[in-house]
Amino acid sequence: MEANGHEHVIEVTDLRRVYGGGFEAVGGISFSVRRGEIFALLGTNGAGKTSTVELLEGLAVPTGGRVRVLGHDPYTDRALVRPRTGVMLQEGGFPSELTVTETTRMWAGCVSGARPPQEALALVGLTGKAGVRVKQLSGGERRRLDLALALLGDPEVLFLDEPTTGLDAEGRRDTWDLVRALRDGGTTVLLTTHYLEEAEALADRLAILHEGRIAATGTPAEVTASRPSRISFELPEGYHLGDLPPLPELHVSGHEVEGRVVRLRTRELQRAATKLLTWAERAGVELRRLDVRSASLEEAFLGIAREAAAGTSRTSADEKEYAA
Repeated sequence: MEANGHEHVIEVTDLRRVYGGGFEAVGGISFSVRRGEIFALLGTNGAGKTSTVELLEGLAVPTGGRVRVLGHDPYTDRALVRPRTGVMLQEGGFPSELTVTETTRMWAGCVSGARPPQEALALVGLTGKAGVRVKQLSGGERRRLDLALALLGDPEVLFLDEPTTGLDAEGRRDTWDLVRALRDGGTTVLLTTHYLEEAEALADRLAILHEGRIAATGTPAEVTASRPSRISFELPEGYHLGDLPPLPELHVSGHEVEGRVVRLRTRELQRAATKLLTWAERAGVELRRLDVRSASLEEAFLGIAREAAAGTSRTSADEKEYAA
């Protein structure tokens, strides 16, 4: 089906990819990406991210299942799909002796309806490097050039494989702003990244892969909500853990004590923090080094990966890890 007016521009159903020797890199995953959405694929090395993205880009035939990009099979209907997509690989292979402008012009000659090279370079902040040879660019500048080439055709769907690797903090933030602007303009973005902060900042929705299968999916907030929040503080002088209100009354699912520092885990952060601070106020004590925070995507990612590796459910793993 043609994707114009179609809500989902990427549809993956029971996708499998098996390499020679029987190694199953992708083991029957399903997900969809809506038009104008940033969707992140996360996972440890070997989780199946690149194998999945290559199938979406039409670079290989799935062993099983079904892929549709813009309503078409990206492999058999490549001529229909490729002009409407942009691809930024983990590493581009540029002729080292060409300048940035020459490289962009060469690439534009292979793209239908390419935007002017200088416009693409301006988007990624490389205007000042237009006359510099590729071999003289830093690693971060080469990543910017990769992105410029992916944007030459003003794509409807943009695949970004580790787009900010090698960029400094400023370059990473600039790239985030550009990706958000593309999304706001209607471009659909599928992103892989090892930077969990990046996924948390950019993704409208995400999927966490583990050994070729989806271990969790949802918005970043939904995924992090699956993990306990944290409250840590230093016990007041003369007080011990037993002087606190009973932990069940604090809505605490588990705790750790290291010297004078107490770390509490809770799934009801506001209620737990309120009860703890009310106790401290009544006792007339100050909770030094107080730190109250929700779980991060990194914590959720690591916890889900551990549980998937152990073959346990999220609930049972929490009970074991956070048992008092």
